[in-house]
Amino acid sequence: MREVRVLQFITPAGFYGAERWVLALANNLVHERVICDLAVPRESNAQDLSVAEHYPAEAGEVHYLAMRGRFDFSVVEQLVEVIRQRQIQIIHTHGYKSDIIGLLAAKRAGIRSVSTPHGYPSKVGLKMAAFIRIGAYILRYFDAVAPLSEELCADMRRFGVPASKNRFIRNGVDLKEIDEFRRPGSEPAEHDTPCKTVGFVGQMIPRKGLPDLLEAFDRLYQGDDTLKLQLLGDGVQRRDLEAQAHHLASGHAIEFLGFRSDRLELMARFDLFVMTSSLEGIPRCMMEAMALGVPVVAYDIPGVDQLIEHGVTGLLAPLGDTAALASCCQQLLDSPDLTGKLSEQARKRIDEEYSAARMAREYERLFGELLSQGETDTTVQKRVP
Repeated sequence: MREVRVLQFITPAGFYGAERWVLALANNLVHERVICDLAVPRESNAQDLSVAEHYPAEAGEVHYLAMRGRFDFSVVEQLVEVIRQRQIQIIHTHGYKSDIIGLLAAKRAGIRSVSTPHGYPSKVGLKMAAFIRIGAYILRYFDAVAPLSEELCADMRRFGVPASKNRFIRNGVDLKEIDEFRRPGSEPAEHDTPCKTVGFVGQMIPRKGLPDLLEAFDRLYQGDDTLKLQLLGDGVQRRDLEAQAHHLASGHAIEFLGFRSDRLELMARFDLFVMTSSLEGIPRCMMEAMALGVPVVAYDIPGVDQLIEHGVTGLLAPLGDTAALASCCQQLLDSPDLTGKLSEQARKRIDEEYSAARMAREYERLFGELLSQGETDTTVQKRVP
């Protein structure tokens, strides 16, 4: 494969799944074959641009774009300038805002375009819902759309994306980074104190279902008051969740740690990772927990069920059933043999199907195919009288 020049474009919402996904891809592409720059809009001084700060220099250059307000179409011209200066051949976008702006820049610059949908939020305001609908509609005009899960592939069909453009590439995690902190599946977590820790990592937003996690933990705490719950991350629901925790008997055992750059080190110390989402693609934080050797309990929803096979790689509870969720958690907290077996099988599944190295190879092939198609299209156009 000859050298390809790609521009990743994302409008960061923090340093969560999509942002870490961009880093995982950049870290695992073969840099001798793919030059992979990153462009991020700078919307405010308070914006979290960790994805740009951690971007690997060996992958490509980072470009900061001035952006006034949540939608500033002057960013299109800034992107076109970067594309021309860096001789970019493909723009790769992430999220509805990046999709809209990135596609306009690709059309203006005459280059190929790829979108990777990471999932769509529910329970949003009318204005954001309108933008999401526009972003979903324009996906059909990309040269390729590469959803991370089979559920998202079904969404693409619903959005009218032609089957010829829909390319399913499974999500993947960067095992090079994770293996610095990994523990064997049969080895218990290390603690400064003998208490066990239940944990969550991710955004504190409605679709993550965190009120259910607090309720389930409170049930567990009634049977063992040495338990601790750690929540890593931030978001619009954090204050409400802190207020809910304050009124629970287990409130003093619940820690809101905010965004942490040492999340993998902290996750490796969890005795149990719990996810209560109602909507996911294929969740990156869950893949990280599985790769680290941490046993997992989650609600049984599309996307999650691609990773967790009940009784094989983790335990699943029906969506919204906090009693069943607490029961699954109790099973794993009480049974080291079961947690060891599930953790080993979970890591095996990540190794075989969900590594970022495998994901990067598939994207390299996709980039090469798009450039070949572009050359064919140009040749045909030249032959037409």
